[in-house]
Amino acid sequence: MDDITRDAGRRLAERFEADRAHLTAVAQRLLGSAAEADDALQEAWLRARQADLDAVQNLTGWLTTVVTRVCLNLLRARRNRREDFLDARDGAHDTPALSAVAGDPAREALLADQVGVALLVVLDTLGPAERVAFVLHDMFAVPFEDIAPLIEKTPAATRQLASRARRRVQGRPAAPAADAVRRRRAVEAFLAATRGGDFTALVALLHPDVVLHADALVVPTPEPITVRGAEPVAHGAMAAMARARLTGLALLDGEFGLVMAERGRPRLVLAFAFGADARITRIDVVAEPERLHATEIAVVDPARTGTGGGIEELDQ
Repeated sequence: MDDITRDAGRRLAERFEADRAHLTAVAQRLLGSAAEADDALQEAWLRARQADLDAVQNLTGWLTTVVTRVCLNLLRARRNRREDFLDARDGAHDTPALSAVAGDPAREALLADQVGVALLVVLDTLGPAERVAFVLHDMFAVPFEDIAPLIEKTPAATRQLASRARRRVQGRPAAPAADAVRRRRAVEAFLAATRGGDFTALVALLHPDVVLHADALVVPTPEPITVRGAEPVAHGAMAAMARARLTGLALLDGEFGLVMAERGRPRLVLAFAFGADARITRIDVVAEPERLHATEIAVVDPARTGTGGGIEELDQ
């Protein structure tokens, strides 16, 4: 290896390490999973090491391009696998993986907190090109002119994709403003009490005659489960503390609820009904794929989806 090649390799390695946090953030938001983002960065590094860097002026932008291309290929492969599965399923149920999260559960939970579970879930409903356009532009301030070549679209078409994705992300509460505030606070308090294991706080949020209905795939069990009464329902919530780490506030068909996701894919939702005193009177826990697919999930605070930091422009 000559000195020039050795210097170029050292420069690339130093830049990659300096940009690792940024590149990881891009990959995590594109793929919705900390573990899959790690795999994407490893693949991007292998590709970068084999590339000719003589003409590259902006290494950060170039590395972002490499990572994005790897993620785009993974998103396309993921979508094809889903379509093949649905074609072959012939009406069978896709049983959700509601056990331990693959990889590092703590990192997946941290990603869910940083990005928002609802946003990760909505991003998972977007097509690969839509997701790349929205994530790079709205979350990392990349110009449409620089995104367009990556997804083989014109800048105008790329702008339209991001705009369409943005409409999918945004949601509005169906309830009047005053009721919406109370219901949101109640759902947020329910999640906080479940995560914190605060049994007393949970019971206080529930109507004494509250009813919880969980479909058969939630546990799973042969038949749906119905639980009645504040204390039994609260005990059931305590048993779901591990899931609560990967659960976040969302709008479900315009109503405040909770969505639990694994690697950015929705696994179950909790829909709530309220009494006149804003205490929770009913909880429906849904994990059946058909019912999940029919539920419109949106982000409660879409203005918080951006990172605010921006990145250097991508090289062409």
